Amino acid sequence: MTEYERSRTMPAQPEHVFDEAANVGRLDSWLPEALHVRAEELPAVTVHEDHTDEDTSALLRARRDQMRIEWGTRDQGGYAGWLQVAGLGSGASEVTVHLSFFDAGHDPGERAVGDALDTSLERLEEQVRLRVDHAAG
Repeated sequence: MTEYERSRTMPAQPEHVFDEAANVGRLDSWLPEALHVRAEELPAVTVHEDHTDEDTSALLRARRDQMRIEWGTRDQGGYAGWLQVAGLGSGASEVTVHLSFFDAGHDPGERAVGDALDTSLERLEEQVRLRVDHAAG
C-alpha cells in the first residue's frame, strides 16, 4: 500500500470550504482535470478517467458533522481517500487530502499524485474564493 497526503490553508470558513468540496455536481471544478464524477444513488458514483477512457464504480460519502469526505473504489480495492477540513480561527481553514493505493497497478507514482493533489487543492481554493467573493458581493 502506498499513501500520499497534502494540505493547504484557505482563507475561508471551514463550512464554506466543505460545502464547495462536497458539492457532487461541482467536483469536476477542482478534481484533477482527467477525472469526472457522476452521481448515481449516493453514496454510489461513477468515476470516469479520460486517460484510460474507463468508468470505475466508487463510493463517495460527505460527513458534514465531521467536515470530512471519504471515497474509494467499489468493486475492486484499488484506492481510497479522504478530504478533511479544519477551522484555524480568524476565518481560515486547513484542507488535507489523503490517498491510499492498495494495488501498485493503480498508483501513478509519487510525482504524478503529488502534482495532482497540489493542483486539486489550488483549484478548490479558487472555487472557494469565487463562492465567498460572490456571496460577499
